[in-house]
Amino acid sequence: MENQANSKNIILNYGLYYGLIVVFTNLLLYAAAMHLTTTGGLINIGVLAVCLILFPIIGNSKFKKSNGGFLSWGQAVKIGVGIVLMGTLINVIYVRVFSTLIEPDFYTQVAEVQTQAYLERGLTEEQTEAQVAMQSKFQGTIIGDSLGLLLFAFLGFVSSAIAGAIMKRTEEDNY
Repeated sequence: MENQANSKNIILNYGLYYGLIVVFTNLLLYAAAMHLTTTGGLINIGVLAVCLILFPIIGNSKFKKSNGGFLSWGQAVKIGVGIVLMGTLINVIYVRVFSTLIEPDFYTQVAEVQTQAYLERGLTEEQTEAQVAMQSKFQGTIIGDSLGLLLFAFLGFVSSAIAGAIMKRTEEDNY
């Protein structure tokens, strides 16, 4: 395979698309004042799930097509995880900008919404305060961002591994 396709451009392009779609969705939810609602959260999770599954598949298809129809499982995982990490990194940067410049009291608003939700579920004041305090330790921190990147790297690995196992075609398969 001397003329192997370049996966770097595919990772960068589709990772950028992934990140921009997620950021655009977040901006739309913010503009519609749905960024703190359950419906907005479900829409955001839905878009993330679709992007998490769809973009690694599209990226791997593009690579396979430009690589003469060949794609190894390892290449598929590398491309898929790269796309997901690139998109997630764009989203992390957006959330940082959003929570510091656009809506500086965002995490305070989130804590208020969470407190109300916990109280409505029947948790005591002490339990609610403990939950909110634990969550606030990770919100907007480098540790929280790193854990988010690790989580999405894992999810990207899982979706890419499944897609790669299905889409795999190597030169050895031809013999």
